[in-house]
Amino acid sequence: MSNSSSQLTWFQKLERMHPYETLLYLGMIGSGLIFLFLVVAFVFSGLNQLEGFNHHIPVAFLISTLLLILSGYTATKMRLYFIEERTDKLINSLRNTLWLGILFTGLQIVGWYELDAMGIDFQGIPSGSFLYLLTGIHIFHLLGAMIFAIILLIEMKKKQQDEIQHLILLTNPFEKMRIRLFTVYWHFMDLIWLILFVLFILSF
Repeated sequence: MSNSSSQLTWFQKLERMHPYETLLYLGMIGSGLIFLFLVVAFVFSGLNQLEGFNHHIPVAFLISTLLLILSGYTATKMRLYFIEERTDKLINSLRNTLWLGILFTGLQIVGWYELDAMGIDFQGIPSGSFLYLLTGIHIFHLLGAMIFAIILLIEMKKKQQDEIQHLILLTNPFEKMRIRLFTVYWHFMDLIWLILFVLFILSF
């Protein structure tokens, strides 16, 4: 009886979710499964295949990791500034998060060139191929968040210029939900990359 009631409570919570929330969480579950399968394949391909070749983790990957951690901080500040109704700082945090994401993506591409210079290409040993595949899929997922960040940034700047729209922005639960979902997804992408980064370090 308790199992059925707890199951009903879970469905009730699901029904109360906004469709955007449901789609995002389902998307995150799907993305998580994709990365899980690829990580398992990466591990079973042999993490030690790159050892003994005097290779090292690309410097661009190291720098991009620091930038993505910093972007997680700026994304967190967005929610705090929204609660405090500090729109200017909210927009600045969103803009900073977006730029850090763009820099991260650029450095990932630089990292590919570093791998290629080491003789690790997409058609080489399995572990080397997975480095490209995993980073590429991660960039693809992060691009979706960056596109949404651009949309949010444009809309907020427009609403900030109109007093009525600005008031609605600060009091509308829908706007609060959108910011929350953006930060949740961004932190999810941060976590995915940190897991991948640790595996990459172990493979060299």
